[in-house]
Amino acid sequence: MTGLPVFPPLMKGLGTGPAAPFPIAVAQARRGVDAGLIAWSITDERLRAALVLAPETALEPAMAGMIACMVGMQNALGALAPPETAVHLDWTGGVRLNGGHIGGFRVAADTRDPAALPDWLVVGVELTRRLPADFEPGETPDWTSLDQEGCGEIDVVLLLEAWARHTLLWLNALDDRKGRADLYREWQGLAWKLGEGLTMPLDGARLAGQFLGVDENFGMLFKHGEGAPRLVPMSSLIEEV
Repeated sequence: MTGLPVFPPLMKGLGTGPAAPFPIAVAQARRGVDAGLIAWSITDERLRAALVLAPETALEPAMAGMIACMVGMQNALGALAPPETAVHLDWTGGVRLNGGHIGGFRVAADTRDPAALPDWLVVGVELTRRLPADFEPGETPDWTSLDQEGCGEIDVVLLLEAWARHTLLWLNALDDRKGRADLYREWQGLAWKLGEGLTMPLDGARLAGQFLGVDENFGMLFKHGEGAPRLVPMSSLIEEV
């Protein structure tokens, strides 16, 4: 590692040591911290970070902030990983390297009402640098890590810094219709299983269906069985913290 991360203007770092950054960022948001705080933690096994946002729109369109964070990470990994590395994004927040999970994103807000203006939104990310020594690949073949995929030499401080820069660019792009359309196009090219079959956690079960696409707020159009496609809003991903 090259030392402490340096973030762009309007962003401020908060190292959390071995503690999980996501609940710390949520606690800071509840106390009224300014948007742009990045709580972060780097260990030998994981890179974790959480960004505090202050949306200016209702919750449902504001969820595009999570997409901006996800695409920002793909851009950062794309710039630092070996050229042949494929990086994709699950609609539910997962990050995939060469098809395998290396971690993912999560989100919290002070409201779950899609039409309400949230006071804050916190987007967290966790990436696996190395798998545990006792990990049995055959038991969970869908999971991998940076070092397993030839990315073990990536300086994760530089990766964290690059994520912040790319994410800030996409967040700023959300201020106008063209920037939002650009994010939409970028994300569509990275979405895992778009137009294909997959299983989704819905109604307390995992349902098999087809990922048809997304609406203007990145809500998933999911077709299960013979009925009409179902719109799964991004706000359904918000966690209770």
